Amino acid sequence: MARKYIFITGGVVSSLGKGLTSASMAMLLERRGFKVAIQKIDPYINVDPGTMSPFQHGEVYVTEDGVEADLDLGHYERFSSSLINRNSNFTTGRVYYNVIKKERRGDYLGRTVQVVPHITDEIKRLIKRAGRGAEILISEVGGTVGDIEGLPFLEAIRQLRLEVGEGCALNIHLTLIPYLKTSNEIKTKPTQRSVGKLREIGIQPDIIICRTSVPLMDEARRKISLFCNVRTEAVIEERDVAYSIYEVPIDLHKQNLDGLILKALRLRPRREPNLDDWNHLLETIRNPDDECTIALVGKYVQIIDSYKSIHEALAHGGIANSAKVNIRYIDSEKIETEGLGAFMVS
Repeated sequence: MARKYIFITGGVVSSLGKGLTSASMAMLLERRGFKVAIQKIDPYINVDPGTMSPFQHGEVYVTEDGVEADLDLGHYERFSSSLINRNSNFTTGRVYYNVIKKERRGDYLGRTVQVVPHITDEIKRLIKRAGRGAEILISEVGGTVGDIEGLPFLEAIRQLRLEVGEGCALNIHLTLIPYLKTSNEIKTKPTQRSVGKLREIGIQPDIIICRTSVPLMDEARRKISLFCNVRTEAVIEERDVAYSIYEVPIDLHKQNLDGLILKALRLRPRREPNLDDWNHLLETIRNPDDECTIALVGKYVQIIDSYKSIHEALAHGGIANSAKVNIRYIDSEKIETEGLGAFMVS
């Protein structure tokens, strides 16, 4: 199992970009010389996303060993060299399925099966399994702190941090800092409430990453630091990027997120990260030599995350040829009723 653990939780609202943040951290830690594994924990009761509608869930990402998993695993593979497999994603449904099978076999020797310790023990087992062969495991917990379905996972994380000891586990909380345009100010109260919920459970975040559409001023950092019991330098801004999601790791590195992580985990960096190739990729995205438009016809185009891997594959093909690829999504059912001519562009 991994020697060090990083647990990433989300607060205030869902869909903040925990997957991108996790993938960016994995990339930066790899560039520092460490072997990293990444895992997504999903609180829904489906055993896996394979039977879920793309309208509900977006893309079902298929791993190399044939497992149908969460789309965040695609981000992990695009940003890092971590091997993604069947251990990289599990759900509440999988946890209960495993525990019930053990109970039916008599593995618990007639004892009453409970959330604590049996469910939490199974969660910890699945977390540790994903870290085999890695020095650092990044576990991203889906959903939002305060969701009832996420409580067993947070309890398991609390227990695991206690078990592995000081300096071996790190809690990072990704939260939303709303900007109120009418009063021209940002609000830290939702973040304070979210961190308060975590602390009620027994988890104190070591680093807070703030998703925001405007710059995070020093006054706001100090306020978050004071009320959330986190050092000021550990309050990290993650602002909306201008061109591409691939800007995220560069922005986080500029704020020394990877350095803070290694310091908290008591690890010495093995080298300074060389990000020249990544900066070259971003330069190509910002200043392409050419441009083209590709039509993507599909049934689930109302939710473009349903085709995330295809979207990224086309974008990467464009980058390799110094071209910007514009993707036009076309509803296949509308072609049946309106004909292809209605969508042709001169």
